[in-house]
Amino acid sequence: MPNRLDLPSDFRWGASTAAYQIEGAVAEDGRGPSVWDVFAARPGAVRDGHTGAVACDHYHRYPEDIALMQGLGLDGYRFSIAWPRIQPTGAGPVNPEGLAFYDRLVDALLESGITPLPTLFHWDLPQALEDVGGWLDRDTAYRFAEYTSVVVDRLGDRVPTWITLNEPFVHMVYGYALGIHAPGRALMLDALPAAHHQLLGHGLAAAVLRERGLGVMIANNLTPVWTAGPDPADAAAATAYDALHNRLFTDPLLLGHYPDLSAFGLTEDLGGAVRPGDLKLIAGPGLDGLGVNYYNPTRIAAPTDPGLPFSEAPIEGVPRTAFDWPVVPDGLRELLVGLRDRYGAALPPITITENGCSVADEPAPGGTVRDPDRISYLAGHLDALAAAVAEGVDVRGYYTWSLLDNFEWAEGYHQRFGLVHVDFDTQKRTPKASYAWYRDLIAAHRALQHG
Repeated sequence: MPNRLDLPSDFRWGASTAAYQIEGAVAEDGRGPSVWDVFAARPGAVRDGHTGAVACDHYHRYPEDIALMQGLGLDGYRFSIAWPRIQPTGAGPVNPEGLAFYDRLVDALLESGITPLPTLFHWDLPQALEDVGGWLDRDTAYRFAEYTSVVVDRLGDRVPTWITLNEPFVHMVYGYALGIHAPGRALMLDALPAAHHQLLGHGLAAAVLRERGLGVMIANNLTPVWTAGPDPADAAAATAYDALHNRLFTDPLLLGHYPDLSAFGLTEDLGGAVRPGDLKLIAGPGLDGLGVNYYNPTRIAAPTDPGLPFSEAPIEGVPRTAFDWPVVPDGLRELLVGLRDRYGAALPPITITENGCSVADEPAPGGTVRDPDRISYLAGHLDALAAAVAEGVDVRGYYTWSLLDNFEWAEGYHQRFGLVHVDFDTQKRTPKASYAWYRDLIAAHRALQHG
């Protein structure tokens, strides 16, 4: 079986973060409030009342963090740009201090030999836009395109490829359907316009990027969907869930149409959100790469709630992370081969833009942080990735989640995904055993391919 070193010589190794999860400095240098600032201030919204106000203080400590990236030998660093730093109200005047921060960050990365891979939207919508509808309002897609123009006009001379959106499925479901993430709306199926408007925003932003000769990607959270049992009702439920989680945010980009959503009582116009020409806009610019964020498969059974055509069933008999997510490394191979089989020639090259696990790790008395469960997780998933490549899937790179322990959304600071431990009281960074393992893996791959 192929192992994690059996990857192409030009395979790119990276790590990922997101602005609200690491930057802090939420009220400095002209930054406006985001939906996460407002949501986190709501009593009970985030575990133990944690907020991203300080997070990892990356806004001030980015040189130290880039030095950690250099120590790993990374080819690339995926980060996100905070829209509220660039346009505090989501439209209109540009905040020069916000752009200047990302100028400094990009230049420092390039000076360290690390290619920046920015994400334009990682869930931190300016609150002023949410106040007039957020992603439920079609106009937000056009504001997103304007923001994209501002950012790429400043940074596009040094940044060749851009990710438009991070995990629009998760943002729609957790933020607008279930209300467990910002902006905290619990609209269930009435949240679906937020799916279309995010994709429309992608299409409009992609056109901006194409006009400037820049590369276009999107990062989707994707999952293999397993049928819980032999009952035809389970199979129908799994098909419905696959359409919602995977195909809703991939078919329009690669095939030019939405999947069959009749199980949800919807036609292709998503309840009137889709207007003539929208799908052409969404698919039109094309993709230079598809970012895949993978954590685990999803097991689906016939519905138990009359409001949805599926229910989620537990995956048993496998290890679980500190987040209680099932650990199924071969699910990554299954997912990648399934994408290739489903989309064929329409599928662009893939980059794994997130993959990692939460471990309850703390420094030992001597200051070291041992995290063997994370090392096992990463090794298994990279072996699965190599197996998919051996089966002919075009995968160009792997960006682990995450470089640093950080603010983990509704879980606050209780889930640690980082290769680097962060003491959130002192901001001390301590590379974990997994950091050394990943560094050595990258070095071994390069030595094997170029030695």
